[in-house]
Parts: sequence; C-alpha cells; structure tokens
Amino acid sequence: MSQGFARLVFAFTGLFFGAFFLWPVLQIMRGGFVDADGRFTLSYLGAILADPHHVGALGNSLLLAATTTCLALGLALPLAWVSDRFRFPGKALLGALILVPMILPPFVGAIGIKQIFGQYGALNCLLQLAGLLEPGETIDWFARHQFWGIAAVQALSLYPIIYLNSVAALANVDPAMEEAAQNLGCTGFRRFRRITLPLIRPGLFAGGTIVFIWAFTELGTPLVFDYDRVTSVQIYHGLKDIGMNPLPFALVAVMLVASVGLYAVSKLLFGRSSHAMMAKATSASGAQALPAGRAWLCTGLFAGITFLAVLPHLGVILVAFAEDWYGSVLPTRYTLENFELALGHDLTVSAIANSLRFASISAVIDIVLGVAIAYVVVRSRIAGRQVLDFLAMLPLAVPGLVLAFGYLAMAQDGRFFSFLNPTRDPTILLIIAYSVRRLPYVVRSAAAGFQQTSETLEEAAQNLGCPPLKATIKITLPLIAANLIAGGLLAFAFAMLEVSDSLILAQKQAYYPITKAILELFQLLGDGKFIASALGVWAMVFLGVTIAGLSLLLGRRLGALFRV
Repeated sequence: MSQGFARLVFAFTGLFFGAFFLWPVLQIMRGGFVDADGRFTLSYLGAILADPHHVGALGNSLLLAATTTCLALGLALPLAWVSDRFRFPGKALLGALILVPMILPPFVGAIGIKQIFGQYGALNCLLQLAGLLEPGETIDWFARHQFWGIAAVQALSLYPIIYLNSVAALANVDPAMEEAAQNLGCTGFRRFRRITLPLIRPGLFAGGTIVFIWAFTELGTPLVFDYDRVTSVQIYHGLKDIGMNPLPFALVAVMLVASVGLYAVSKLLFGRSSHAMMAKATSASGAQALPAGRAWLCTGLFAGITFLAVLPHLGVILVAFAEDWYGSVLPTRYTLENFELALGHDLTVSAIANSLRFASISAVIDIVLGVAIAYVVVRSRIAGRQVLDFLAMLPLAVPGLVLAFGYLAMAQDGRFFSFLNPTRDPTILLIIAYSVRRLPYVVRSAAAGFQQTSETLEEAAQNLGCPPLKATIKITLPLIAANLIAGGLLAFAFAMLEVSDSLILAQKQAYYPITKAILELFQLLGDGKFIASALGVWAMVFLGVTIAGLSLLLGRRLGALFRV
C-alpha cells in the first residue's frame, strides 16, 4: 500500500474525529469550565460539588456502575471457567443462550422486570398463592430497592461482555503453566488465584471496563425505574436549559473525565500487559469429562443463571402478548393485537423506518472507514499509525450520553455546526453519532482479519503487476469477509438499538428511532407498555438473529470486539 494512501486515510480520519469527536468533547469542556467572559473557571464545578443533590447523584452513578460490574463479574467468571474446563450435557446450547441477554437494551428489559416484580406483579401473586403473603398483601420490590433493581437488570444484560472476554482469555492460557504449578503443590482455588487469574486479568479488566462505563452512563434503565438520583438522568433533565445553564455542561464534563480516566487506567495497567507463554500449548489439554452428578450440576449452574438473565426478556414477551396483566402470575388473556398496533402505530412505523435508515448508512460508513483504518494500522509503516488506532478506539471510552450532549452543544444556534441542529432535523447527527460510537467494533474485527492474513499473498499479487490497493481489494478483503461481515452486522445491530444518542438527539416525533419510540410508548397511559413491549420483541428478534450470525462467524473471537 502506498504511503500516500496511508497519509490520506490518516488525514481524513483525523479530520472526521476532530470535527465529530474531539470538537463536541471540547464544547462540553468549554461549557463547563469557561465563563461568559471567556475565562477559565472552576465555579461551575464548585457549584456541583457544593450541591448535595448533584454529589449524591454522582456517587450513586459510580456505586451503581461498580455494583453492576461486580454482579456481572460474579455471573460471568464462574460460567466462563466451567465452560472452558469441563464437558457437560447441553453445553453447546447453553453456550449459545449465554448471548441472549445482549439482544435487548437494558431499559427495555426493565419494562418486563417491573411487571414481574411490581406491586401487583407475578412474584407477589405467586407468593400469595404459596401462602407466604396474605391475600391482598403486596410488596413493591423495586420501589423499595430501585438501586438494586437497576443494578440487577443491567448486570443480567451486560454480563455476556465479561463472559466473552473471559472465555477468550482462558482459551489462550498455556496449560503447561497450570500443570507446572500443580506439580509444585499449588492446586485448587489457590492455583486459580495465583496462576490462572493473573493470566486472564487483562481480559477480565477489558470486559469489566466496558460494563462499568456502560452502567455508569446508562440513561434508559433509570428512566424506566423513575430513578432520578443518578447523573445521567440529571443531565437528561437539564437538556432544556442547555443554552442558558452551564451546570449540565459541568456534569457531563465530570462524567467524561471519570469515564476517560477509567479507560486510561485500563490501557496503562492492562493494555499491553501479558505474561510470557509459548506460542502453542506445550501439553495436551482440553475440556474434561465429569462424573454424571457433577456434569449435571454444571448444566444446572448454566441453566439457572441463563434463566435469571432472560427473565426480563420473558417479562417483555409476556407483556407483548398480554391483553391485560394485573394481579396475576401470568396474563389472564393473550392477544396478537399489540404486535399489529406496534407495526401500525403512528410512533412505530416511522421509528422502524428511521432506525433502518440511520443504522444502514452508519454501518456502511463504519465498514469503509474501519477497513481503511485497520489496513493502515496493521499493514502500513506510516509514522503515527498507533495514534490512528487510539483515535479509532477512543469512542469506547466516551459514553454515548456524553457524545450526544456534545453534539447538541456544538449544534446550538449561533455555533459553526448550527446547520445540524437536531431540533430541526437530527438525521445527520444521529448517523454520525451511530458511526462514531460503533466504529471500534469494525476496526477491531477488520484488524484481526488483516493480522491473521499473510502479507505474502498481497506481495505475490503485486509482483505480478497488481497495484497495492487493487491487491488488497481482490485478494485480502475476500479472505477476511467473515470478519468484515461480523463487524458490520454488530455495528448495524447496535446502532438500531442505540439508546443515549437516540433519546437525546431525536427531539421530533417524525425522527424518532426505535428506542425513543419504545420509551415514549411506555410512558403513555393505557396500552402504552403493551405496544412498547411488542416493539421490543420485534427488536429482540432482529438483534437475536444478528448475534446468532456473529457467533457462527467469529465463535470465541466475538469477545475481542468488546475490549477497550
């Protein structure tokens, strides 16, 4: 590949990220730390830190993220260990079902979980039938414990990210190192703690960082639970004062610094850390057969956690099929009318079309730009290519809520990008936001393909007179087609169900994407939650097919797409 093409990709990517990533971030920092006279000030930050309401919300957000991450780790690590080390009945099926929680945004799952654990939900009715509660006696589980309800819903939705990273990390552990420890008397849990855990720590931290940042900035789930004591909801409510009040800017700046700080720590401590292992395993190892009792115990562990994880999905599905569901263990009457209404409602028809349009265009942009960036990073020797890689990965560290707020700030009337003001038409900003947010998945997937494909094939084509760029298109791209399809599908699927960007930037009903329509429907009185759930089921089916396709294409390598 010519140095000129590499420089062109570098320049275009730098311009793209400068305009639609760094500039929005600078607008946030400027709004939070520059006063009306253009001078640097900490007064806005001081006002936030002096306000117990804001400080408490920030503390709750951090605690919620930490709790979610710990719960997700507690679910994922035992499953990954059992899956890597043992054979048990139903392993292949249960290993595929582990990805089911990823087919629904956490806030949509919250609709189902509230129906199950609500004051007149399924659990209370079940307890009444079992005689553990008096007739008419109820417990509003999540009204009393909203924090734990949100943490549980988020952990059950996000733990597959840590699981995928853990399985991939365990698969790369050289069995000889564990066998050597065992020969020296280090066995059982001690061997896991002293040998295995340090070897897989980078993978655990990679997945944990994504989960922490995601939970720290999650907006939809707290909104569904009507829990406003977190920073993300305070920012959302402060959007109406974005042109006059600097405090929302300062709040977003605090969230940005916290997220990027965690990302930086993960890169410094674990980004390049690795333990020396042989290129290939030095001893034969693999999943071990277990006695029947222990094997079925492993099956029960997988099945039990999977059932807990799909409870929100089951709740959404039952609500979607219910004609009414109040004060009973299961809906008393079922109907398909909700699905007809979901595809015929004024909100949903345009929302589905909008999401398809936004996600398709953004996925195409990601594939073109992602392949070019990955090629420059892996194949070229241009100076600064690591900076390009860092820029491409940085959106994983900056939450969608922060980036969407930055877009809103930079497109205010009187600003350079005012022609993109989403209050008039958010189409361009939504496409750009989706593209920037999901570009890392395509870059990682394409880079992995380039790394696994020998350069000698391209060199042979060039020796026969084929230009470098043509050699890449004709030779390499068909060989890494599975990686490109996987990265593109993932970018498309998650863009279809993007939450924060959609809730903030789509302010007119005509431009609502699916996630914004679901939230608006849920907040309607009457049959709103039933139609919202039906639309959620349609989204579930769509993303489920996508994730299944990704699993077939990438297998264990799917975890590499969810690393910082």
